[in-house]
Amino acid sequence: MNTRHSFRLHAYFVGITLFLTHNAFGQTNFDSVQLRSQKLSDAVSMLIGSGGNIGVSAGEDGVFIIDDQFAPLTEKIKKAIADIAKSDVPVRFVINTHWHGDHTGGNENMQKGGAVIIAHENVRKRMSVEHFNEFFKRTTPASSRAALPVVTFTQDVTLHLNGDDVHVFHVDPAHTDGDAIIQFTRSNIFHMGDVFFTESYPYIDISTGGSVRGMIAAVDKTLSLVNDDTKIIPGHGKLGGKKELRLYRDMLAAISEKIAKLIAAGKTPDEVKSAKPTADFDEVWGKGFMTPDRFVELLFADLSRK
Repeated sequence: MNTRHSFRLHAYFVGITLFLTHNAFGQTNFDSVQLRSQKLSDAVSMLIGSGGNIGVSAGEDGVFIIDDQFAPLTEKIKKAIADIAKSDVPVRFVINTHWHGDHTGGNENMQKGGAVIIAHENVRKRMSVEHFNEFFKRTTPASSRAALPVVTFTQDVTLHLNGDDVHVFHVDPAHTDGDAIIQFTRSNIFHMGDVFFTESYPYIDISTGGSVRGMIAAVDKTLSLVNDDTKIIPGHGKLGGKKELRLYRDMLAAISEKIAKLIAAGKTPDEVKSAKPTADFDEVWGKGFMTPDRFVELLFADLSRK
């Protein structure tokens, strides 16, 4: 495995683990985390660290970001943003793609620095209360009041900044029930949060409204808006485009269809795993934190619900 691929998988593993545990900061050496940026347009960059990929827009109207990873990384993130912006200006807005802590962990620090946090209304609702995750058997405590989004929306909101019209729109429950997809309409760039993974099977939070069928529907909606030149920032993994998004959609559809048929035939979870419904895709998608067996367990739990 090459170094860059190993780094991305480590970032995914750390991120998905940390958002579900309240004492994780003491278990991880954030001092060792290195952030890397990738320029996507004159104003937009992708910032990769530990946790969800960050979108950065920097220009004449200042800086706004999409997601903010973990609180212990805030100063590193600010430095990386200053390098991108070539100016030490404060972050004006933070858009959260959903409620998980590997995407919202820096909210409080950013808000104390003057940023306004924007998210779908369900993000604020989820962050406001303690949550038990059945799949991981872990409890996430309620976030502090200072970490909560202060501007929420039900369907969509648009920001007009840095020469672009940035459309933030909610999709029906997919990864969670509060997912937002961000479209830079002039730059032809999307940030899809954890609705889109490029190098591993995705985690779907069925305990807060997510479903594989919802994921497919959200991807289909995005596919209707993109073209061959579109750049798509995933929640985790390398930059993608229309081709990668289509492959991802086809993977989700093929595996979920196989599992649904096995469930309809009365197969048990162990029997479904033994049938290897992910086998055709494991070489590409099966090397992340969500192993093939765990992904099958997750989809079985999702698709067997009444």
